[in-house]
Amino acid sequence: MKKVAIHSLGCKVNSYEADMMRKKLTENGYIIVPFDQKADVYIINTCSVTNIADRKTRQFLGRARNLNPDAVVVAAGCYVDTRGTEEDLGKIADITVVNREKENIAGILNAYFNESSLPCNAKDEAPTHTRKIIKVQDGCNMFCTYCIIPYARGRIQSRKTEDVCEEIKAACDEGFAEFVLTGIHICSYGLDRPEDGEDLSTLIKEVSKIDKVKRIRLGSLEPKVVTEEFVKALSGIKKLCPHFHLSLQSGSDSVLKRMNRHYDTEEYLRGVELLRNTFGKCAITTDIIAGFPGETGEEFAETLEFVKKVRFYETHIFKYSRRRGTVADRMEGQLTEKVKAERSSLLQKMNIENKKRYIDDFRDGTVCEMLTEEEITLNGKIYMTGFTREYIRCAVPKREGLHSNDTVYGTIGEDLGEDLVLLKEINVIE
Repeated sequence: MKKVAIHSLGCKVNSYEADMMRKKLTENGYIIVPFDQKADVYIINTCSVTNIADRKTRQFLGRARNLNPDAVVVAAGCYVDTRGTEEDLGKIADITVVNREKENIAGILNAYFNESSLPCNAKDEAPTHTRKIIKVQDGCNMFCTYCIIPYARGRIQSRKTEDVCEEIKAACDEGFAEFVLTGIHICSYGLDRPEDGEDLSTLIKEVSKIDKVKRIRLGSLEPKVVTEEFVKALSGIKKLCPHFHLSLQSGSDSVLKRMNRHYDTEEYLRGVELLRNTFGKCAITTDIIAGFPGETGEEFAETLEFVKKVRFYETHIFKYSRRRGTVADRMEGQLTEKVKAERSSLLQKMNIENKKRYIDDFRDGTVCEMLTEEEITLNGKIYMTGFTREYIRCAVPKREGLHSNDTVYGTIGEDLGEDLVLLKEINVIE
C-alpha cells in the first residue's frame, strides 16, 4: 500500500478539493500521511493567485522532493492551469493535474503505477473537524483586472442543489455539524442554469432543512448580491451564522474602477448597513489589496478612512502582486515593495484595532453560542475551544460530558492569548 501526503495552498475551494482527493485516494487503498512524513507520493494542491503563491508552490514541490527523492511528486490545480506549459514545471513535478482532473486523482496514480486498484483497507490519517467546507460552484466570469483565477478555473459552473445536500447529509453522518458553502464566486451560484430557478439563497434554504446541520456559513460574497431581497431571504434561515465576508479590495472608488470591481463604496456601505440592520452584531470581514497600480496617497487615505468607517471585524490584507496575463500587470504606476509594505502595515494596525473593538462590543453581557471543536491545554489548564456564531474564537474550561460538536452558551470574558477569549459558560434553556 502506497503512502500519499497532500499539502494544499490557497483558498477554501482548494481545501475542499484536497479533502476530496484524500477521500478518493483512501477509497482506492492509499494511506494518507502528514506532509512532513516520508511518503511514496506527494501532492501539492497548488495556488497561483499571486506571485507569492507561485513561489510557495515551487517551494513545496521542492520540499517534497527533498523529503523523499524517490517519491512521485504531483502538482495539481491552479498553478498547473496557468503555468503548466512552462519548462520548469516538468523539472520539479513527475505528474501534473489540472483542476478539472482532481476528481480522477486515484485513477491517474493507478495508471502511473500501472495498478487497477490497491487493497481498500487503508486508513485516512487526515484529521476531522467540526466544520466542513463544501464547494457549491467553480469558476468566475468577473475578470477583475488583477486576478488570474478566471483563466485558471474557467467560467462559472454550479453544482445541483440536490448534489450539495446529499454530500452534506453524508458529512453529517460522519459527525460534522457546521458547513461553509464556498466557491470561486458563490454569488454566481445558479446563473449558469437559469432554467433550474436556483440561486444562492434557495441553496442555503435547502441546506438548512437538513436536520443534523447545526450551522451554515458562507464564503466570500460580492457587494452587489447584498440586496434587500437577498437579506430578507437570509434573515429567515436560523441556522445561518451572522458572519459575512464581503469582499472590498479598496475603499477608493477610482481604484475600484481600475480593478473592474463593478460596485462603488456607496453601494458597499449600503450592503453593510442592510446586514447590520437585519442581523445586529454580525461579523463583517473583508479583503483589501494594498498598493494597487497607480494607487495614490490620496486614494490610499480614502481606503483607510473607509475601513475605519465600516469597522470590520477582520480585514485580510494582501500586498498587490503582479500576475502575468492580467490587465493590472500592464498598468502604469506599479508601486515599490516598500510602499506596498508601508500601506499594508497601516491597514494591519487598523485591523487589530477594529477586531479588538468588535470583540469588546460583546463584553456587555451579550449571550453567545459556541460550537465546541477541540481540546487544548493553555497555561496548564484544559479548555474546549470553538467559535461563536459571529466567528469569535472562544474557550471554555473542560468539564465532564463536554465533547466536540456540543453547543455552549456564555458571555465573553477576558483575553486568554493565542487569539482566544474566555467564554463564561451559563445555562440556557432552549
